[in-house]
Amino acid sequence: MSGAPSAAAVAERRAQGDSVPGRVRLQTEFAFQLPHGYVDRDGEVHRDGVMRMATARDELVPLHDDRVRENPSYLTVVLVARVLTRLGTITDVHPGIVEDMFAADVAFLQDLYRRINQEGHTRAAATCPACHHEFTVDMAGGRPGES
Repeated sequence: MSGAPSAAAVAERRAQGDSVPGRVRLQTEFAFQLPHGYVDRDGEVHRDGVMRMATARDELVPLHDDRVRENPSYLTVVLVARVLTRLGTITDVHPGIVEDMFAADVAFLQDLYRRINQEGHTRAAATCPACHHEFTVDMAGGRPGES
């Protein structure tokens, strides 16, 4: 008899949210908090959101968009809109929403997109200028003191 867990034990772990031994979980969605926030038509500010990792399709489809063909800078707007799964209470994020965001928030999302899709996480190394202590900062945002 092997030391492997039974099928029932694995099913129980899954039901409790535990990972299956030997299986690597890939994080594909990342929560963030915008520096300023998107202000909708009703004046509600949406700061918290979720961005997912991009697929090859996410990067290819915008290249056929007429707006991107006319203005290559618009690629960022279309691409970011494709990978945002939630922005506050908004679950249907489209390019029009990204167009109406503050430039600082779009720049934040561009950097987050790069970190998620090139590095696979939202952390950055930092060094305290006073004591030279090295630490990690979560660039996805949050309240002061959180990481």
